[in-house]
Amino acid sequence: MTEIKEKLLAYAKRKYHAAPEYLWARYPGYAVLRHRDNKKWFALMMDIPASRLGLESGDTVEILNVKLEDALLADLLVRQEGFFRGYHISRGNWITILLDGTVAPEEVCRWLDESYFATASPRTRQRLRPPKAWIVPANPKFYDVQRAFDEAEEIDWKQGKGIKTGDTVYLYVAAPVSAILYKCRVTKTDIPFRFDNGEVRMSSVMRIKLQKRYEADRFTFEVLGREYGIFAVRGPRGIPDSLKEALG
Repeated sequence: MTEIKEKLLAYAKRKYHAAPEYLWARYPGYAVLRHRDNKKWFALMMDIPASRLGLESGDTVEILNVKLEDALLADLLVRQEGFFRGYHISRGNWITILLDGTVAPEEVCRWLDESYFATASPRTRQRLRPPKAWIVPANPKFYDVQRAFDEAEEIDWKQGKGIKTGDTVYLYVAAPVSAILYKCRVTKTDIPFRFDNGEVRMSSVMRIKLQKRYEADRFTFEVLGREYGIFAVRGPRGIPDSLKEALG
């Protein structure tokens, strides 16, 4: 076993609690790493003749097979030294990486991380994804959010599907204001809360902390449509990078 493979296995165990599984008696050097929840493979390690990768060598080499989400990225990588089309797993954007030092261990770990995310369950992907920015509607007919933020900088709000702790929420206050007024950071999610008045139903809430206020005439409904292509805010939705930059 190469030093790089040892480091890679230690990294997978430390970060993902994944131990290698040796499934084939005929190939004792082959090992898979899999998710704990959906049991899908996110890596396959093999030792194969270098000639099978088109290399002019009679040696045996250790390789790592990983899966990428982006087909274009896979196409770009296989043009670089040490990267190949997936050996033995050629479909679904799998690539093969040499574990002989051609590719630095830190970069190999990066692609292992990418593969872990690409093969993860929806729940795991949600947990692992980077922070995201959302526009969330606030209807003054049901809740006076302006008064709430005048009295406290942190309040509970209806849980938005897909929103997680660390995300940014921009509150769009509906008519008669019709504008984004607040930037908030999500500090906690999935707080149990039962509410049903016939029009609004809630089973959980999230906690949001005020970070910034905006003038009511700055990010109006008209501006959102004309400059950023947002013509409706009926529920939590992502925002374009241009708007995120403007909101600061």
